[in-house]
Amino acid sequence: MRELPVGLPSELVPLSWLLGVWEGSGVLEYQIGDQSVSRTFGHRISFSHDGLPYLNYNSYTWLEPEPGAESTEKTPLATETGYWRLSRPQLAADPGPGLLPGLDDRPYSTTNAVESLRNAAGGFDIEVVLVHPGGVAELYLGQVKGPRIDLATDAVVRTAGAKAYSAATRMYGLVDNHLLWAWDIAALGQKLRTHASGRLGRAE
Repeated sequence: MRELPVGLPSELVPLSWLLGVWEGSGVLEYQIGDQSVSRTFGHRISFSHDGLPYLNYNSYTWLEPEPGAESTEKTPLATETGYWRLSRPQLAADPGPGLLPGLDDRPYSTTNAVESLRNAAGGFDIEVVLVHPGGVAELYLGQVKGPRIDLATDAVVRTAGAKAYSAATRMYGLVDNHLLWAWDIAALGQKLRTHASGRLGRAE
């Protein structure tokens, strides 16, 4: 069992099993019309915190060389960054908007206060905001219940030049000390369908 980091905000305890750096591999499979894209890739994720009640998230992927290819170089594929937190109203004691400081001590700073946020299913509702450099931002809503997280997009925002991408679901689970994940997307005119999955071990 991993020890909780010193200074971890109480609100992050339900998400604490994610903390650290994870690395491993995954499989990309996506059908576009009659064409099927299938590749293996490497993946590195980091979850960290800076004393505030959310997790900082960064993801980096790279394509592995095709079987039989002469080059053994890894090709950078995609990155994304964002924030994960328990879903609750922002109160006067929370900082913001902008750089405005909170007006009182931080709320939900005790175990009992955080326990009051449990939902009817016994888990915690969460919000995840992710940003992609290709002009896409996603807001996911979902729940963490033990070592499992289920997410679905509530909103997707795209710049005028971004590729078509309208919805997604993601699942994360801790199994035998490995982080397993799956990601379905609705993109390029396709309905929601399988996109990618992976298995990561702790690197740090």
